[in-house]
Amino acid sequence: MTNPRVLIATSRYYEHITLELEAGAGEVLAAAGAVVETIEVPGAFEVPAIVAMAADSAKYDGYIALGCVIRGETSHYDYVCGESARGLVELSIHRRLAIGNGILTVENEAQALARADRKQKNKGADAANACLEMIKLRRQFVR
Repeated sequence: MTNPRVLIATSRYYEHITLELEAGAGEVLAAAGAVVETIEVPGAFEVPAIVAMAADSAKYDGYIALGCVIRGETSHYDYVCGESARGLVELSIHRRLAIGNGILTVENEAQALARADRKQKNKGADAANACLEMIKLRRQFVR
């Protein structure tokens, strides 16, 4: 694949977790020779909106959504998890975008740290690999 252009959209809520996700994604993208830009948003809820706005520019071949939602005492968790996932799925289907979803939805901070850690589950790398694979597949159909 020739130098894909990728936007990483990262929620800065739980920044110590999302920075590790971003580092994991960045390592994969660097190895692939991707041209990478990053943009920060306040929370996971805002990630699909910024991906949609960026898609209007037609500058990018793919997008990586990074964030973390930790269950709390209210139903807010359910809304943020569901709506951020729904927004990304709708963008991938209706606008045919190559998106790697790395928004963690976890019960507690320990789970989030394990999933973000590049020496453990490395979900940032997983999101980057998914994005690159979707770019590759999309190129088979869209010219």
